[in-house]
Amino acid sequence: MIDRRPFEQLGHADHGWLNARHHFSFANWYEPTRMGWGALRVWNDDEIAPKSGFPPHPHNDMEIITYVRTGAITHQDSLGNKGRTGAGDVQVMSAGTGIRHAEYNLEDETTTLFQLWIETRERGAPPSWGAKPFPRGDRSGRFVALASGFGDEGALPIRTDARVLGATLKAGETTTYALGEGRHGYLVAATGEVEVNGVTLKARDGAAIKDEPMLTITASADAELVLVDSE
Repeated sequence: MIDRRPFEQLGHADHGWLNARHHFSFANWYEPTRMGWGALRVWNDDEIAPKSGFPPHPHNDMEIITYVRTGAITHQDSLGNKGRTGAGDVQVMSAGTGIRHAEYNLEDETTTLFQLWIETRERGAPPSWGAKPFPRGDRSGRFVALASGFGDEGALPIRTDARVLGATLKAGETTTYALGEGRHGYLVAATGEVEVNGVTLKARDGAAIKDEPMLTITASADAELVLVDSE
């Protein structure tokens, strides 16, 4: 089963400095049929204006993954962490018992990113934050784990039985991914256009996937993919 979620049908909130699309119910956009997918609770597609951003606010007991598409985001938190995450790179915040953080676009250009929230398996754990570069060329033609609760080599650790993966495909190129029994996949093409098991996804469409043991993904235009594989 592959349920395509067209970009133009996603939840939408334009705050001026923030233009956001919501794949799942979030803030003032409530859609009872889209409360999450497996352990994946939030997938926001954010455009953040230059010299603006999210002021300090709290989270707890959630794995929060930020995938920067263009520009950069600068993070600071109540643990004393501070870092700048650029395009193609990833940061992970395990909110644990509680953390306050701010995310600012200090650049002169609009920053675009995906922010994902995945339910944790370890409630009440200490909070943490980390970031890492993931050169797009290193995931050419194949999926690479960017964040993982399974100890995948090179991936940022998260406290959940899930993986966040990235791949880049050139037009005409095909890759595959084995989705285990009972697992939930959620796939978005950040750029380009792909066909997944016969279903066409345009840029920034979502695909909610279940009971598809093998995903075969072919790019009809150069594409950058992000996939969440969760319980």
